[in-house]
Amino acid sequence: MIDSSFLLAFEPICSSNILKMVLYTESLSTPPRATCFDDGSYTVEKKTIPKSSNSDTPNPPLYIVYPTEKGTFPVILFLHGFSIPNTCYCDLFEFIASHGYIIVAPGQTLFELLKGLCAFSAVGDVDNAAEAANWINKNQGENLRLVLPNDVSPDLENVALAGHSKGGKAAFALALGHANTSLKFKALIGLDPVAGRDTSNRLEPKILNYIPQNFKISMPIALIGTGLGDDGCCGCFPPATPWGCNHPFFFNECKPPVCYFVAKDFGHMDMVDEWLIKLSSMFVCKTGKGSYADMRRACGGIFVAFLKTYMFDDAEDLTAIVDSPGTFAPIKLDPVLWLQS
Repeated sequence: MIDSSFLLAFEPICSSNILKMVLYTESLSTPPRATCFDDGSYTVEKKTIPKSSNSDTPNPPLYIVYPTEKGTFPVILFLHGFSIPNTCYCDLFEFIASHGYIIVAPGQTLFELLKGLCAFSAVGDVDNAAEAANWINKNQGENLRLVLPNDVSPDLENVALAGHSKGGKAAFALALGHANTSLKFKALIGLDPVAGRDTSNRLEPKILNYIPQNFKISMPIALIGTGLGDDGCCGCFPPATPWGCNHPFFFNECKPPVCYFVAKDFGHMDMVDEWLIKLSSMFVCKTGKGSYADMRRACGGIFVAFLKTYMFDDAEDLTAIVDSPGTFAPIKLDPVLWLQS
């Protein structure tokens, strides 16, 4: 379980005289209400885009969740975790999309799954992510516009890259340039990213070097970790997010601006759809005892608050969360850090 000792993982950052870092605790005054944890105002639909013989659709099937109202909306390219179907983030995606975002989640073929498992590598995942990004960007977003309603358009000036678990590691690897893409990303979000089985068995491409602020990533970054992710399951299965390959070590290598939140009482799979949480709790991951719906709402709300801040210069929700997380977040977030400069 993650406890206060995990701060040692990024002690060099905490002791830096160069950075302005704020470790947010409960404020004595009551800040404005954080609306990012409420359902958004947009009606949402979803669709799966299979690959056909005359289609260049990448990583079949693509899973796309989007607002139905007329408008131009930011895009989130979301990379799924190892062996997790992209449709198993449906509840999380629908919540985020209700706030006015288009989520594009690449799928994975059985061959790609087996290849990554046998090679113990994420190189293919990173290449596939780049392929999906280039598909989104092709002809100024024409591919994506063709699968959306006529009056719904992607805003390619505001595109975020995100991923969960192995997909979180792949998102960081893509941001670090381990595959080429023409799409420019405005922000990066890692949802409990995992770099490998242990420090000596990190997935290729190896991106963790255990050097503070080592990532050469120029965009703002948000990290959402779990407090139970590095606990084994049932006393016989290894942790889903082994210590040394998990979120505090990603945070250690991030340069500001970066936000960091830990869902203290939840596990690695507690933000996916309910049926998969129950299945994984029997064989794969330790799960929390709180409301999984609240965990999804917390993760989704952090996505929304962070992207509003760095896409639209609206930091009201993010400021409210970090000033008083116990007041506004639906779950316990501890710690909450925001390195701004």
